[in-house]
Amino acid sequence: MQRHRLNLRLLMTLLVLGVGATGLVRADDKPTWALSGYGTIGLTHANDRDADYTSSALRHSGAGRTSPWSADVDSRLGAQLDATFDKRWSAVLQVVSEQNLENNYRPRVEWANLKFQATPELALRVGRIALPVFLCADYRQVGYAYPWVRPPVESYGSMPISSSEGIDATLRWNTGPVHNASQFLFGRDSLARVAPVKGKARHIVGISNTSDWGALTVHATLIGAELTLDIGAPLFAGFDAFGTQGKAISADYAIDHKSVSVANIGASYDPGAWFLMGELSRTNTSSLLGRSRSGYVTAGLRRDAFTPYVTYSQVRSAGPVKADGLALGGLPPGYQQQAAALNAGLNAILIASMPQQSTISAGLRWDAHENIALKLQYDRVTPRHGSAGTLIRTTPAFVSDHAIGVTSLTLDVVF
Repeated sequence: MQRHRLNLRLLMTLLVLGVGATGLVRADDKPTWALSGYGTIGLTHANDRDADYTSSALRHSGAGRTSPWSADVDSRLGAQLDATFDKRWSAVLQVVSEQNLENNYRPRVEWANLKFQATPELALRVGRIALPVFLCADYRQVGYAYPWVRPPVESYGSMPISSSEGIDATLRWNTGPVHNASQFLFGRDSLARVAPVKGKARHIVGISNTSDWGALTVHATLIGAELTLDIGAPLFAGFDAFGTQGKAISADYAIDHKSVSVANIGASYDPGAWFLMGELSRTNTSSLLGRSRSGYVTAGLRRDAFTPYVTYSQVRSAGPVKADGLALGGLPPGYQQQAAALNAGLNAILIASMPQQSTISAGLRWDAHENIALKLQYDRVTPRHGSAGTLIRTTPAFVSDHAIGVTSLTLDVVF
């Protein structure tokens, strides 16, 4: 309910600002409205029965353990309303429906912002705005817009939150034949939409730049924030009960007002008949989320309406995935058992929170119509080093370091 009230307040605020903006336009300027949408109908099969394969950590379930076949991995529906009040004022509202952690398709507001074009080069926005982390940040929900069935989960799954509430400024400038767009943002996110996990990200500050030079696009981003999540809260309460030593462990690993930074650089070269693209990301946190490095490279050919492509992607931990925990020596036997259980729980969370995985993918896209694409993709997914990778809902029988086959079919449309 709190999130719904926040959404309503945001929308009402933007509506008031938009109405105010219309009062600033000339009488002969008439506001224009445009409604568009996109959707993906997907079906995914995974051959492992001890875990679910999914496209995001924010999914309730996927293909594999829950069901060999799943339509929840990639299916979604989105609608966007664009309003143009005059040459300077405009607004956008985008709503997306896809499976969430509560196992329903309740629509959520992805974007809701008001834009002021201060000069031909400078634009200012306020509201809910896309986080410019990846090459595909502005269209990561629109399956039709990218070649794969889904963006590589090793990279894009490391940053499942795709928008924040705040302000940004985008400056467009040229250096000879190179066209640049530099974006500066400040915002926050309550993270309530990832329930049952509760938390908030505050003081989100970011800068990104996209450079276009003919067929070459280069995108770089650096974003920092202060993060609080209640992951492992009962566990850390148990550590606190062990006094100074336990509180020190909680201070090191609990996600309580901890700094997090994400750096990304990506490039795409697309002369038309073929394309090559890739990204590298680094995520650092001073908590149990640790440090990770991820990346992918994709190559594809275009032959009439068909686009075959291959991808290699990987995510790995750049820090320790095991904690020493409480020292058991000198503790009474009963307390030793309790401390050992806490240590085991902490290490289980560390392994789950720092996925290590590689995937080799091959796919084919068929542009059946100017606004319809049919895609078939096979992924060979290998969680590594005892990790479950990006898989969810693992059973005690799950074994890491063996390959899982994932076959996906999607129908993407824009309208």
